[in-house]
Amino acid sequence: QSQLVESGGGLVRPGGSLRLSCAGAGLILDYYSIGWFRQAPGKEREAVSCISSSTYKPYYVDSVKGRFTISRDNAKNMVYLQMNGLKPEDTGVYYCAAHSATTEEAMCVIGWPPESWGQGTQVTVSS
Repeated sequence: QSQLVESGGGLVRPGGSLRLSCAGAGLILDYYSIGWFRQAPGKEREAVSCISSSTYKPYYVDSVKGRFTISRDNAKNMVYLQMNGLKPEDTGVYYCAAHSATTEEAMCVIGWPPESWGQGTQVTVSS
């Protein structure tokens, strides 16, 4: 059973917005850096954004900078991804992931494999 649970995906028109949520289910997110990954049809899974555990420092892949915002509420054991200005190329299954290394660079820059994954939530951007 996954220790991370995503929600908030759906179908949205280009230019629209969605807010994804990642809940820790048996995992205390305080101690982990958290990342959002996505996998488009026929493509490899890629890191989209990560956030450090205590300083809340974010990282974004270039393709989403200025459109996506990652945030976390450790008191609620939640991490969020606000996605604005969505494009068809943002379509994919979005996964929440955790790593015990606290820096936002662990998964998104250095490329260490996540230690925990959620089951994913589908985001479809289409007119």
